[in-house]
Amino acid sequence: MELEVRHLRALCAIADTGSLHRAARHLGVAQPSLSTQLRRIEQELGGPLFLRARTGCRPTPLGRLVLSRARPLLTEMRLLVVEARAAAAGGTELRIGSTASKALAGWLRRLRAHGQNPTLHMNVSANALLRMVVDGQLDVAFVHEVEGCPLRIPAELRQRVLVEREPQCVSLPVDHPAAGNPEVDLSDLAGDRWMIDPTVDGEWDAVQRMFRAADVSPHVLHGDYHTADALVATGEVVTVCQPTRTPRPDMAVRRIKGDPLGVRLLVAARTETALARVYPALEEAYGEVARQAPAYREWPAREWPAPDGPHRPPSPALP
Repeated sequence: MELEVRHLRALCAIADTGSLHRAARHLGVAQPSLSTQLRRIEQELGGPLFLRARTGCRPTPLGRLVLSRARPLLTEMRLLVVEARAAAAGGTELRIGSTASKALAGWLRRLRAHGQNPTLHMNVSANALLRMVVDGQLDVAFVHEVEGCPLRIPAELRQRVLVEREPQCVSLPVDHPAAGNPEVDLSDLAGDRWMIDPTVDGEWDAVQRMFRAADVSPHVLHGDYHTADALVATGEVVTVCQPTRTPRPDMAVRRIKGDPLGVRLLVAARTETALARVYPALEEAYGEVARQAPAYREWPAREWPAPDGPHRPPSPALP
């Protein structure tokens, strides 16, 4: 018997689900058929790949070796199919995943101007986007890593850091008493209701640490940031936001005193070539929104969180 892609897929399914029963259900086959297939694979490779027990299946040392080679092969096969289908359809899309950023519109515009055909997949989970790049569902991911909550960046990915530390701001109603100052002390917001999105990787933990360090215990609501914006505008809540956030007539964006909350902005891809295709345009787009963001005026010039890297643009000072 020669090993085929379906055999590798079966081995990975058994390892991922932890049992023959769940793997068979995942693959849409009968469990006896999968058990027979596994025995044949093990005969071909010369030894047991899994230890069977009532609690499930665990890979043997030989199984771990085979799985370490099988997973990249399956990823490459998925990529081959995706790229072949795109080429057959008359072009190759650049599949971008991203967490929320004001730089996205300018980034996509620049990529199209350079003859690329980007599509966009948004997700609040940076870890989920990075996994999609590894699995071949995305080509590039632009994500933020909340300070003190490291992302699980797969070893297979290459990355470039756009901004090493971007201090986060607070969005509050424009008629809030603290909105009259260029920066806000957390103690001045201790009596306010805050809205935080707990589905953003690391954000809830980081905000809780920020509150503890400032010795405040505000009431916290959970919700997405689109809802938070609407509630900020009506005076119901305050919320954290990026410094590139565009203020509105009913909403103010202010620096938090001491800059206690920060994120690292980075872009990741499977190859350096893929990064080189997208990174300069992203730097330019971020610099553009930084120059237009009023919150950036509140940082002394030496503290501007300008992009880092080999293509570092001029600082985002307003002209």
